[in-house]
Amino acid sequence: MDLERIQAELQAAKLDGWLFYDFHNRDPIAYRVLGLDFGKFTSRRWWYFIPAEGQPKKLAHKVEARKLDGLPGEKRLYLSWKELHSALAEMLEGSARVAMQFSPEAAIPYVSTVDGGTIDLIRSFGVEVASSADLVQTFE
Repeated sequence: MDLERIQAELQAAKLDGWLFYDFHNRDPIAYRVLGLDFGKFTSRRWWYFIPAEGQPKKLAHKVEARKLDGLPGEKRLYLSWKELHSALAEMLEGSARVAMQFSPEAAIPYVSTVDGGTIDLIRSFGVEVASSADLVQTFE
């Protein structure tokens, strides 16, 4: 993963960050871009936030606490959904617009891997979700 290059692209796109998310290995794009092992099954949700500036942040479930250990950044663990929501809100604090593997109206189904409920959750924190399609094209 080329953190400096990703951050430069985020700045050029006027995005506050790129939020990666996975559950049950549903997002192969995240694994490829981040250099994670797609062969290791993921039974709990994990999150990785690359801000346009600053250090990335990791959020993993306590059951799979080491899932993101190979990536740079501060790690936080959650167990309950309340802890998850609180940690996500803190992770995204100060962000107005982040990219995710989402495509409005499912126009690009290869990129649209994040489910609607998760998009709703991120929006509930006052954060706009933008498509990562251009970023994916750059880093794939």
